[in-house]
Amino acid sequence: MTTVAHLWGTTAPERARPFPCDGLLDGASDVLFRAVDVDAPASVVFRWLCQMRVAPYSYDCIDNFGRRSPRRLTPGLDTLRVGQRFMGFFELVEFESGRHLTLLLRSPAPDTLLGRIAVSYTVVSQGARGSRLLVKMLVQYPPGPFGWAMRRLLPWGDLVMMRKQLLTLKELAEAQCSRPSS
Repeated sequence: MTTVAHLWGTTAPERARPFPCDGLLDGASDVLFRAVDVDAPASVVFRWLCQMRVAPYSYDCIDNFGRRSPRRLTPGLDTLRVGQRFMGFFELVEFESGRHLTLLLRSPAPDTLLGRIAVSYTVVSQGARGSRLLVKMLVQYPPGPFGWAMRRLLPWGDLVMMRKQLLTLKELAEAQCSRPSS
């Protein structure tokens, strides 16, 4: 079944395009897409994506142990290398500076507890001042009753959390571009 929880903010041509995560999980059980327009250059949006190395930028009371995600860019977080942790539970497996981050969920028992997740955050330039932030998530649910529950709950739970994340990153990137230069 395809719902807003699977396709939020995306268009059919965006969903048809290739994403860097496409080859990471053969036989994915589910595919989720998210997208948002950002009134900021792709380079600024990508720089804010790099901030996810230290915080999730979603509902901090839920997924950041009550600590507020930084509202200013942290120097050095845009120095990327494969293997770095993102948002605590993900590992950077591929990136192209200014264009995309591709992450894999790292959990203690991925095939039995949470399943496996691969996700690409892709920034597409839309003129001199605008960009589009596209996300594709591939999910392999674990077998058994927990997997059955995850299949029904994860798309909606992720929609709530990632929608907040993308809108927060959008807000921060746009605010950075609207600040007067010193």
